[in-house]
Amino acid sequence: MVPCDSISDAYRVEAQLLRTFVTVARLGSFSAAAVELGYTQAAISQQIAALESDLKVPLLNRRPVTPTEAGGRLLQHAEAILLRLDAARADVTRMTRAPSASLVVGATPLAGGSAALPLALSALRQRLPRLDVTVQVGTRDHVLTSVARGELDVGLTDGLTAPGDQLPEFAALTAVCVSQVGIAVVLPTGHPLAGRASLRLTDLADARWIAAPQVAAPLAEIRRLAGVEGFRPAFHYDGLDTLSLIKLAAAGHGLTLLPETARPETALPETGIIAVPVTTPRVVHRVELMHGTLRERSPAAELAALLAPRD
Repeated sequence: MVPCDSISDAYRVEAQLLRTFVTVARLGSFSAAAVELGYTQAAISQQIAALESDLKVPLLNRRPVTPTEAGGRLLQHAEAILLRLDAARADVTRMTRAPSASLVVGATPLAGGSAALPLALSALRQRLPRLDVTVQVGTRDHVLTSVARGELDVGLTDGLTAPGDQLPEFAALTAVCVSQVGIAVVLPTGHPLAGRASLRLTDLADARWIAAPQVAAPLAEIRRLAGVEGFRPAFHYDGLDTLSLIKLAAAGHGLTLLPETARPETALPETGIIAVPVTTPRVVHRVELMHGTLRERSPAAELAALLAPRD
């Protein structure tokens, strides 16, 4: 029989090799990976060679440093495996650490801009007046990954989905629906469709769209939900500011989708913009609270209870 310690050491070594491989592939450089991981460049090369020898296939092209076809496939598995390991470590830590006097919340731009989070945080501060609260805004992937790794206590994320459906699951996190509302397309007031009482997504397939994947729904997701081709980008916005996106739409650079509750024409009356509800197909904007194991009576658990929908 193989001693248990030997099995444990083997998994520990393999995880380190995978982490090194992911870092080299992400940075596209052996030397940069060495600096980030705190190894010599020779040690990084040896670890990659050991992984390639174990799998009996080249994983990285050397000049330039890019994943081979096999390396690209391994990268998909390795990132998920390493995130699961980080999530397991963070989950155990959350269960055993002492209650904290601080709370770090992550939120995507539209989720953080909804009324739910500010109201819940106000109620929490009344209960815990000395609580130090930080809200970090980021993309959905950043928020989910940071919650899984224990870098954020909880996260609020959003996305488009069919009514009643959850957004895609992530790692070992628990998802709780905070809100679910209809969607509207943001149009300049002079747009030919601005006078409609409602619109179908299919009516907009050939329109000019703003690609803003860090703040709004990706166009590929809108295309999938509409069930038709089209929804091609005429303008790209890589920022995280919702108001900037609305102003771009107001200036005629393209269309975008927002939750009905955002009502940009009310928030920004000077922009000359209107939000027309989308009724077909039935698509909703869903906000979810994402968390790992929550210690009873911790600030994170208190916030989760405040954000939970009331019957």
